[in-house]
Amino acid sequence: MAGNVPARRPGAAEADGAGGPVWPPPAGADPGGLPEVVFSTAELPPEDRFDHWCELMSATHAPMRLSTAHPAGFQARQRVIDLGGALIWPAFFQPVTFHRTARLIRQSDPENYHLSLVLRGSGGVSRDRQEVDVGAREYHTNDTSRPCVIWSRRETLHTVGVEVPKALLPLPRARAERAIGIPMSSRSGVGALLAQFLRQLADDTASFRAREAPRLGLVLVDLVAAMFAHALEADRELQPHTHRRALTLRIKSFIQQQLPDPELSPGTIAAAHNISTGYLHRLFRAEGVTVSALVRRSRLERARADLADPGLTAVPIHAIAARWGFSQAAEFSRAFRAAYGMPPREYRHTALAGRAPVVPVLPGQRVR
Repeated sequence: MAGNVPARRPGAAEADGAGGPVWPPPAGADPGGLPEVVFSTAELPPEDRFDHWCELMSATHAPMRLSTAHPAGFQARQRVIDLGGALIWPAFFQPVTFHRTARLIRQSDPENYHLSLVLRGSGGVSRDRQEVDVGAREYHTNDTSRPCVIWSRRETLHTVGVEVPKALLPLPRARAERAIGIPMSSRSGVGALLAQFLRQLADDTASFRAREAPRLGLVLVDLVAAMFAHALEADRELQPHTHRRALTLRIKSFIQQQLPDPELSPGTIAAAHNISTGYLHRLFRAEGVTVSALVRRSRLERARADLADPGLTAVPIHAIAARWGFSQAAEFSRAFRAAYGMPPREYRHTALAGRAPVVPVLPGQRVR
């Protein structure tokens, strides 16, 4: 049970599941390392593991009902680091579904804002009749006063959870509550700063002193508030359909600007707009084209125009391909032939000879 988990300060051996020195230290000592509670299902009989994990999650976050396809021998490990009111809890656990119901909220509500930074794995959140996918390097946010269902996918999930009492967050409560559910990424901006802070604390609690915990807690709360505020500024508070359309247009513009980047992909596009890849795909489903197809089609069109440009006759075909994000010449040649019915070299020769090639209209393209 959560209340019976021995508190200890992990040393080097603790990372491998071995025991560490007893925490807290004797009165009057000035200990190194932040105080933390460590829990591992490996220390329990297989038949007791999931029940203990359920109790621990309810104690760390808020009363919840959990379910899993792996109750026998459930595997999980969690560390809870107390920063003077705010908590961070790095954790690994097998796929599980968390239910925070209205009945459980009425029974007990710690009035916290919760964040989870997903380091490995993926999952989703269902709240207010909306579902949001959450992938690696993304945050999911939650309010313990609002019902929700949270689930992880098939693989073991590695996260860093954060619990911030609402009373500590230096934002008006109404504004903070509007930030809950807005997609947030750890790839840039304040989200990246918060992720760096969380990982540093999770990876090396021994380099800090216990008396520094409250000050670190203030830093944590300020970073969470800054990320919420940034998310609210990015969200234009438009009507949902207007917001989706505006977002889609911004994404299309971004794609056109980034076509030369060979790393351009649904993942990088989603990250640049602080949305999940799942939500990105749903946006473009309404457009009748996939994100990958739009990127490829746009690159091919830019390359086709360059091949027909008399001013670029001295530029090798492979260089034109690379210019528009095709890192492999053979891949470009295959894609070009599939789209236009002839290889790039033949197309260039025909176009420059003044015989306009018959160019098929690609899916999703309009004839001008």
